[in-house]
This record gives sequence, C-alpha cells and structure tokens, in this order.
Amino acid sequence: MSKTCTFAVGYSFVVMKTEYTLQDKMRDLIDDNNLILLVLSRFGIHFGFGDSTIADVCRENDVDCPTFLAVANLIAGKNYTGYSVSLPALMDYLKRAHTYFSEFILPGIRRKLIEALNCNDVNDVAFLILKFYDDYTVEIQNHMKHENDVVFTYVEKLLHGQPTGRFNIAKYSVAHDNGSQKLKELKDIVIRHYRQPNNDQLNSALYDIINCENDLISHSEIEERLFVPAVMKLEESVLTGNEPVQDKTPEYTAGSMAILSDREKDIIKCVARGMSNKEIADKLFLSIHTVTTHRRNITAKLQIHSPAGLTIYAIMNNLVDIADINLQ
Repeated sequence: MSKTCTFAVGYSFVVMKTEYTLQDKMRDLIDDNNLILLVLSRFGIHFGFGDSTIADVCRENDVDCPTFLAVANLIAGKNYTGYSVSLPALMDYLKRAHTYFSEFILPGIRRKLIEALNCNDVNDVAFLILKFYDDYTVEIQNHMKHENDVVFTYVEKLLHGQPTGRFNIAKYSVAHDNGSQKLKELKDIVIRHYRQPNNDQLNSALYDIINCENDLISHSEIEERLFVPAVMKLEESVLTGNEPVQDKTPEYTAGSMAILSDREKDIIKCVARGMSNKEIADKLFLSIHTVTTHRRNITAKLQIHSPAGLTIYAIMNNLVDIADINLQ
C-alpha cells in the first residue's frame, strides 16, 4: 500500500504520496510528477498501459521493477531507499539517457539557438554564445562517451567476476560532475547581457536549456545515489579475499598529500567547509588573486575540479572531519 501523508487545504484534503509502490497505477505517477515521462522513456516502457499498476507495466515491458521504483522515487524527491538496484537495468537506463542528451535535446537546443541568434558575424557576441554552447556540447558528449565506453565496460566485467586493474568506481565518483554548470552560465549570460527586440525564439531555447540543466542534475543524482553505491557493493563482493577496495582507490590518496603545500591544504579545508574565495582570502589574510592561484595549482596537482570532489578528498585524507561538513 502506498505511503501517504494528508493535510487540509481550505475545505478539501490533499493526499501526498511519500513513496511510489508496486500497487500504484503507472498513470498516477505521471499525474503526480511529469518527470516520470522521461523515466518511462529511458526504461523503454511503452505508452498505452491504461490503468495497469507499476508491477504489471514493468513485467509487460521486461523492466526490473525495484530499479524502476528506486529511480522514479529519487526523481520525484521521494523515499528511494530499500530497493535492490539491478546494475544491468540501471546501466541500460543511463545509456538511454546519454543518447537522449547527445542525440536529441542538445542538438535541438542548438537548432533553436541558431534560429534565435544572428550568428553571421564571427565578431558578434551571438557567434561567441553559439561557440560556447558547441564547446559545451562536445565536452558533455565526451563525458558520456567515457561513461559508456570505460565506466560501464568496467562494471560489466565486474558483473562477470573480473577485477580490472586499478580503476574503481570511487575514482569515477570523486571526479564526477553533473555537467549542468556551463549550461547555467550560458543561460545567465544570455539573460543578463544579450539584447535583441524579439525574444520568443530565444525564450524557447532558454526554456529548453533550463529543462536540460535540471535533467542533467537529476541524471547525476541517479548516478551518485544509485549507480555508484551499487557498483561499490559489487566491487566489494568481487574482491572478497583480495586487498580491501579502499586501499586501491584514487591514486591521489597515497601520494598527493606530499605534493601539497601547507597553504594549499588550508585552502582545501576552507573549500570543504563551503567557503567562497573571498571568505577564504579573509580568513587566511590573502588576496583573492592568491587564493585563485592556489586553487588552480590544487586542481593541476590533484586533477579534482569541483568543490564536492575536494570535499571528498579532504575527508578521505583527514584534513577535515565529516561532522564539520554541511551535507545539505
């Protein structure tokens, strides 16, 4: 039975499901959250399921039901724990999502930008906006190709009981980036700085960019909260009797501390605590320029680009205590 909470609105009552379950009707999930439409597509579930339950629809479409429920609940911001995730089913889902981004939504946004912007003059800002987008598209497509070719191949070998070299999922997780930041930057640049009299076409492109940005964030959540933990469990199972997995994780954990200066370690501690460059500069009595230079050097040494990655690094190397980190 679905778990619900009920509260009064005026003279009526609204029932909010806190978790989708096997007995729920699939059409009710779509009514509750239209993002489930993307989930259906990426699991290869066909429309026309009438009033069938989630269990029936998954069975008819040969979809692993616990994996579907884990993804659907996570996407909708509901309780997704307690479901046993099938890695083959989840990888199929992620591969379909990669195809959607690379072959459908990103090229579609580009077509709209070309229609909305005057890109005839290479010296015009419109040309630079389109180039920014094209560079981003190549970057995200390469990222997803790497996941398809390297990460998923690694997991497939593990599923056959084959440990593979020094690569492991923790290394992937630390360096993982949802790819949405540059889309947000592009959106902000256009909204704040690009002037043109007719905004209808541009508004449509921006709307798609915003949806894509949110979709990428959601996609990354699935990878980090469902895929990575499931692979870690698989690694532990496959490597039983060998070196502990944590002893073989990111190469930087063993030797990189020695190449960091004391000042760089201080800055990593500040980053892990969520401080901005200005706050770090004030705390350490440095200029913002000096902090920026240190952060650039840290990135070059560790090959970790995001604050989230540096936070994990700081915790794993005992620079900060996890209790001091705001995980919200």
